[in-house]
Amino acid sequence: MKTVGIIGGLGPETTSEFYLELIFSCRQIDKTSYPPILINSIPLRFDIEKDAIVDGIGEERILPQLLAAARNLEKAGADFVVLPCNSLHKFINDIRQAVKIPVLSILEETTKFLKQQKINKVGIIATPITTKNKLYEKLLKASGIATLVPDSLQQAKIGKLILNITSNRYDNKDRDLLLKIIQDFGKKKVKNIILACTDLQLLIPKQDNFQIYDTMKILLDATVKKITSI
Repeated sequence: MKTVGIIGGLGPETTSEFYLELIFSCRQIDKTSYPPILINSIPLRFDIEKDAIVDGIGEERILPQLLAAARNLEKAGADFVVLPCNSLHKFINDIRQAVKIPVLSILEETTKFLKQQKINKVGIIATPITTKNKLYEKLLKASGIATLVPDSLQQAKIGKLILNITSNRYDNKDRDLLLKIIQDFGKKKVKNIILACTDLQLLIPKQDNFQIYDTMKILLDATVKKITSI
């Protein structure tokens, strides 16, 4: 099996979920051993995290830590790197240029998945950074997939919701807000939704009228495939 290097800590709960699901999923394929996994958890300052998640500003202050983490993982023996965070894929090209090993992209893997599912229109729920920089819109449009995002008021609420999750202060009100935003997409005839923030997988609501795709799960499946490939 190949060794995966995870740039973690963005946020910690998501990293732990990704790690555990990775082990479980790999064991379904190879029952002889646990998969080889390296994690570099970034010690992100809370003020930088808040600025980036709520207001979508100052994310460039995280870049040096991202590059250092990728290099550390490469030196430690990782065969490839993953970053279970949509927003910081703004710097995916910088990370790829910093190392000689492959770096999987959650944006590319999600686009590939949606195209395989023959989906032609999706609603995107993401952080202000992801929305402001149109990280998904660019790739999806090139693949013939139309997109819709929440309005500015809803986007501000989403930022605070995600901060609650990363701060481990989320509750049913946050889940209700996520559900309300999903239902509003339905009013605009959008039935396919991507949760383009890996932290949101902790609050995925069950909805019979919508198909909700978790980008972390999509990246996870791609990672498992890479680990177990010959």
